Amino acid sequence: MNRFTIASLCVAIAPFFLQAAEPSAFGAGNLNAPNPYGLTSNEKVILQNKNSLNDVKIKSNNQANEVDSLRERLDGLQSIIESLSRKAHNNKITLKQLDEQSSQDSESADEYEKRLSEVTQANALSIEKINTILPELSTIIDSINSTYITKTEFNALVDDVNKFKSLMASDLKGKKSGSKSSTFANMSNGEVATKAQAFFKKKYYTDAIKYYSYLIEKNYKPAYAHYVIGEMNYKRKNYSNAISYFKKSVSLYSKGSYMPNLMLHTALSMKNSGDNKNAQAF
Repeated sequence: MNRFTIASLCVAIAPFFLQAAEPSAFGAGNLNAPNPYGLTSNEKVILQNKNSLNDVKIKSNNQANEVDSLRERLDGLQSIIESLSRKAHNNKITLKQLDEQSSQDSESADEYEKRLSEVTQANALSIEKINTILPELSTIIDSINSTYITKTEFNALVDDVNKFKSLMASDLKGKKSGSKSSTFANMSNGEVATKAQAFFKKKYYTDAIKYYSYLIEKNYKPAYAHYVIGEMNYKRKNYSNAISYFKKSVSLYSKGSYMPNLMLHTALSMKNSGDNKNAQAF
């Protein structure tokens, strides 16, 4: 079987392999994955902000649980104190009654001393319980004070993240509109594609990526444009970005003549990224 036949067979069966392998092998750029890969620089910043907010959320939930636990313990302590107060009041009444009886009956004096001893022991046990609880409450309060994030601080963090996202979006928009409006003002999409291909062949990748990105925005042969940008990232060893562009190219059109090369470089990019399992599928 000659090379032409093999290449033709690869093109013919490529869509079937892609359909079977795409869900697992093309997981690049998924920010919700346990271990995201194939992220662009902007996606990495968004993932970092997402993880920071999640850490704050977890910390806030833990603190809320500690506060609830502290509130329960304080309620328990308050119940003990209220119980002691009631007992003290009742004991005062009882002692008064016993004191009145002691002048009339000598046996009342013995009852008075017995009841006084019982009251003293009960109060001693209650005080011991309080002394046991207080150090634990003090530890919880110290822990909360050292890690507590106020609502104001949390809102400030969210505002900072939102401002950063807005600045990034406006900065990127400004750069795109300012540079592209002057560069491509008097050029047709076909002329842009011709220049882009020339830059690519000369290995002027920075200019080529700029031109092909413009064609993607204009939806001019976007599948091929994604493939070529993926190739340039592959040659620059930016394997995560390469996988991301290859994936998009396949989703747009999976029957291009470049498909065998795309599959091969996807596999090599995955292998170089440490994803040997999915690389083997290609």
